[in-house]
Amino acid sequence: MPSRRIFLLSGVGALALSVLRPGGSRADETFEVMRTDAEWKAMLTEEQYRVLRHEDTERPFTSALNTEKRKGIFHCAGCDLPVYSSEAKYDSGTGWPSFWESLPNAIGLREDTTFGMVRTECHCRRCGGHLGHVFDDGPQPTGKRHCINGIAMTFVAGTSS
Repeated sequence: MPSRRIFLLSGVGALALSVLRPGGSRADETFEVMRTDAEWKAMLTEEQYRVLRHEDTERPFTSALNTEKRKGIFHCAGCDLPVYSSEAKYDSGTGWPSFWESLPNAIGLREDTTFGMVRTECHCRRCGGHLGHVFDDGPQPTGKRHCINGIAMTFVAGTSS
């Protein structure tokens, strides 16, 4: 017969797993661009793979795109979909490239409950690659801050939205 201690420890373990597991799952979603795990690993750098495919976060202030000031378009590093315009980019001081809006039909949103928080995760709508999170503390006209991993994007200078 199970003891009360085993019962309580099992409950605590289940709770910890539910709080720490990634919020939202791509496993049951389909996107226009679908690749096997091996294909993603072959085409992305190790850090891009961790961020885009496993919802990791790059260290703040490490991306060259954080200080990118030229006019141009930011693309998803996983499938090359244009996702953000330099016209919507601003310096949030957070250490990650920040935008007050995405390009039309570029991103998808889902609830992220990792680490016991409720946040809005944003991903590329074409390949499902994790880009970052959207917060309600951005500038007007939207009041949104799209806090995006620079490693999840590439930049094409001189193009416009």
